[in-house]
Amino acid sequence: MVCIDVVREAELHAGDSTQGITREKAFEAKGIIVARTVVPRGVSSGWHHHEERHLYAYIVAGRLQLEYGPGGGLAAEVSLGDFFHIPPHLVHRDVNPSHDEPAIVVNILSGEGPSTVNVGGPDAS
Repeated sequence: MVCIDVVREAELHAGDSTQGITREKAFEAKGIIVARTVVPRGVSSGWHHHEERHLYAYIVAGRLQLEYGPGGGLAAEVSLGDFFHIPPHLVHRDVNPSHDEPAIVVNILSGEGPSTVNVGGPDAS
């Protein structure tokens, strides 16, 4: 019999780590990971990318500034209710500018290979 899978918050599994980000996986199957990411208030994550994977996400609490581009000089601002997409190999970091609340994001990673690759920072050019 086919049934609906439910993962309770207490059943989430630790995801790949980046400094400043807590990642917890709900589902993982060939080519897809569904997870929750928490960036505490006032925190900037380490620089990273998602290798060959596309990251599609939805902000369920707070807001983020996603820094990327040459020298980290570009940024996308996302807030509660916003969706965003980060393409493969795009070096970025998650910055929570709020001193009041964490940013909480539901992510869907699509593709093969590592889900997170931590790096020193983006190229200058």
